[in-house]
Amino acid sequence: MFTTKIRIYFFDGDPAGISFYGNIFKYAHIAYEEFMWKLFPDRNVFLDRDYVLPIFKANANFLKPMLIGEKIKIKLFVSQLKDFSFEVSYSFYNKKNELTAKVETVHVSVLKKNFKKIRIPVELKTKLEKHLK
Repeated sequence: MFTTKIRIYFFDGDPAGISFYGNIFKYAHIAYEEFMWKLFPDRNVFLDRDYVLPIFKANANFLKPMLIGEKIKIKLFVSQLKDFSFEVSYSFYNKKNELTAKVETVHVSVLKKNFKKIRIPVELKTKLEKHLK
């Protein structure tokens, strides 16, 4: 499991003072990027490879509002790992440690040059397996 924190900024809010619902995917992606940087700290994991991992499915469930100014804890783990794709699950917690939202994203491994689906490279798959729950 990987954990990070983000702040809900004023520009992320709506007139009710809570985070605009669409931003949940931005927050999940921030956590995903932090996770990937931790897996590959010695190189630019997003640019220095011949494959990419686009999201082809995403889902969000909202349980409690996330308020402007609040620091949110995001827990991330790999919930499914297949030959060509993997699913990442995110749980969002407020300062009272209450679950505020859940997100799932499914990523597919494709060649950067032509977007042809390929098996997840062994190096990445080995690192993802360590976070499989």
